[in-house]
Amino acid sequence: MASSVYDASAFYAGIPFASPVHGITTSIIFEEIKHIKKSHGAMDTLLETDRLRIQDPDSANIELVTSAAKKTGDAQKLSKADISAVALAYELKTNLVTDDFAVSNLAKNLGLQVTPIMTNGIKDVGKWIHYCAGCKKEFVGEEFCPNCGNKLNRKLLKR
Repeated sequence: MASSVYDASAFYAGIPFASPVHGITTSIIFEEIKHIKKSHGAMDTLLETDRLRIQDPDSANIELVTSAAKKTGDAQKLSKADISAVALAYELKTNLVTDDFAVSNLAKNLGLQVTPIMTNGIKDVGKWIHYCAGCKKEFVGEEFCPNCGNKLNRKLLKR
């Protein structure tokens, strides 16, 4: 059977529990979601029946994905767990199951296939720019304008 990499949103939507597809997730994501269905032993069953495997991406792929996230402007919206899921899908060259828009944008910019869960997924893929409505200047890696203190706005430049 085919494998997909699951981010946390896939577990919250119940996908691994209902899908015949063998899934893979990272240890960071597993730590975040292992409380789900704990009282029923569902996570243990997934692991014992090999319907879920835990694997971490190589550090080189984490660095590559982190660098790509900075270029797409998604870095500020992504957690270490998000980066690990995208890096693992990139490393394994497999599908990523997520409803997270920042994760989807990054993954699609890297040429990965993304399967949305409970949404229609993202329609537009591109690069986010952060700009100050007051100064009309763009900034990278900032949340507030270093010139006037305004909260920066985001705008997607479609590719």
